[in-house]
Amino acid sequence: MVLPASRAQVRLGRTSVTFLPDGHARVVPTAVFPASDPTGWATHSEFLDADGRLPISIGSFLVRADDRVVLVDLGLGEVDFDVPGLASFKGGGLLRSLAAEGLTPDDVDTVVYTHLHHDHVGWTSDLAPGPALPAGSTPGGLTFANARHLVAEAEWRHWKGTAETIGPDPAAVQGPLAGRIEFVEDGEDIAPGVRVRATPGHTPGHQSLVVTGPGDDRRLIILGDVMHCQVQVAESGWGFLFDDAPAEAAATRESLLAELEDERTLLAGGHFAGHVFGRVLPPVARRAWSSAA
Repeated sequence: MVLPASRAQVRLGRTSVTFLPDGHARVVPTAVFPASDPTGWATHSEFLDADGRLPISIGSFLVRADDRVVLVDLGLGEVDFDVPGLASFKGGGLLRSLAAEGLTPDDVDTVVYTHLHHDHVGWTSDLAPGPALPAGSTPGGLTFANARHLVAEAEWRHWKGTAETIGPDPAAVQGPLAGRIEFVEDGEDIAPGVRVRATPGHTPGHQSLVVTGPGDDRRLIILGDVMHCQVQVAESGWGFLFDDAPAEAAATRESLLAELEDERTLLAGGHFAGHVFGRVLPPVARRAWSSAA
C-alpha cells in the first residue's frame, strides 16, 4: 500500500532539491480523474490505499543553489477537513520539515508559486485557507516575511478578487500578498540554475521550474500540477477535475512527458505518493514510471 511521500532529496552538482512534507490528501480516484473508471484503476491498484482512495502528497520543494534558499509552493497550512465524496485534507507540517533542514522562515529568500490553488498557498500567511477559516479573520503577516513572492502575472490576475474554495483565499492569501507579489515570466531565471517554465492548462498561469546544477548534465523539472500522480505517466489522458482548461492541460502534459523520456531529465511531482522524484521510461507498450529511490 502506497503512503504519502516523506522527505526526499536529489542533488544536481552543488544544488539540492528537497521535498518538505506539509500534509496529504486522500481522494476518491474516479471523482478527481473523471475520465477514469474502476476498471482502469484496478490496473494501477498499487497506488491506492486499503480503502481504495488515492493518497496525494502535499508539501514544498526546497531548492538550495549557491547561497540562495528557495521554496516552491507552500502546502496546505494548518488544516484538517473533509469534502464528502471527493477528498480529505490534512496539513500543518511544513515549518517542522523546514526546521529539520536547519532553516527558519527568515532564512527563505524566495517563494515561487507554481499556481495559486489552496493546497499550494497554505503557509502564505499565518491563516491557512480552508472551510474552517472564520469570516472576518485578519492575518498577522507573511510567514516568509523576508522572501520575494513570485507568480505568473496571468495566475495572479485570474484569481484576484475571487473567493473560490479551491483558490487563494482573499483574507489569508491575496490580502497579505498585495503589494508584495512579483511577476515572473517563462524562461526567467529566479536563482542560479532555477528557470521558470510556463505549463498552462491546470490554471491559466501555471508554471513549472527547471533546475540544473554546476558539473551535472542532468536537469530536474518540478511539475507543479501538470500531473497529480504517477498513474498519469501511463494514463496521460486522465485529466484532473480542477483543470481550468482540460484540453490545454492535456497538451501540456503530453508535450512535457515526451521531453521527460530523456534519461538525463528527472521529474519532481509534489503530489506523487511514495516517491516524489523519478523519471519517465520511454514506452515499450506504454510509458512507465521509475522512482529515484
